[in-house]
Amino acid sequence: MTQTGERRRPAEPGRRPRSERSERVKRTPRAERTQRLKERRGRRSVYDRRRTARPVRRKEMRRRWVALLSVLTVAALVYLLWFSSMLGVQQVDVVGASSVPADQIRGTAAVPDQKPMLRLDTDEIRDRVAQMPGIATVDVARSWPNTLEITVTERAAIAFFDSGPGGDGVHLVDGAGVVFKTVKERPAGLPELKLPSVSADDPVTRAVTGVLGVIPQQLLKQVTTATAKTPGSVEFALADGKTVRWGTSADTERKAKVLAALLTREGKVFDVSAPDLPTVS
Repeated sequence: MTQTGERRRPAEPGRRPRSERSERVKRTPRAERTQRLKERRGRRSVYDRRRTARPVRRKEMRRRWVALLSVLTVAALVYLLWFSSMLGVQQVDVVGASSVPADQIRGTAAVPDQKPMLRLDTDEIRDRVAQMPGIATVDVARSWPNTLEITVTERAAIAFFDSGPGGDGVHLVDGAGVVFKTVKERPAGLPELKLPSVSADDPVTRAVTGVLGVIPQQLLKQVTTATAKTPGSVEFALADGKTVRWGTSADTERKAKVLAALLTREGKVFDVSAPDLPTVS
């Protein structure tokens, strides 16, 4: 019986009293209890450990397959774009050619058949075509999957010069002073250049052709010959026998208006090199 008068329940055979068990738990160090807890938690079956490891292995294998497929895809693209004839040149289109034959441009371009498009040197092709006498500008572009497009601007004749007896014929000249074609007869409707020499490297040639390239078309149709001694002394003769002293290519619009008014007067020489002080003689 306890001090309070309650009757104490007799202990079961083989079982320690509760007070003794509590005292034993209290006497067990915390580190020892923690270690026992870890041991109980670590006693998992082999099946449980394998079941936990399977998702990790599947993720790892999935990552390896993705990496392998990525490498194979990149390798296939590199081969397709750089080495395979599947994306090679099968057709060369020429745009803008009229007087220069398209087949001649293709021959000068010398584009290798079936060569992969990305391995083509378009700058080199452009430079080869640009060396053709009748071509002013060239643009080379890829048109996927198998076509190379060459767009050209042909030179337009603005004048001609005759090499005379013993020469090699009549030569056409464009607005930049480039001699680009030889013909048998004098072309109708173009003025003749009366210069000691005609060349794109000659400042006088460039000055004369520069003036012919900017004067109004209505006036250009009346010009029969053009000449100059210096780049600033361009003059030309009209079909009615009148001479126009134009000077430089500056103030073209102003000079054209002044000249149109002067041509209504009598005279042989019309000087508009200084448009603010024109003269007629």
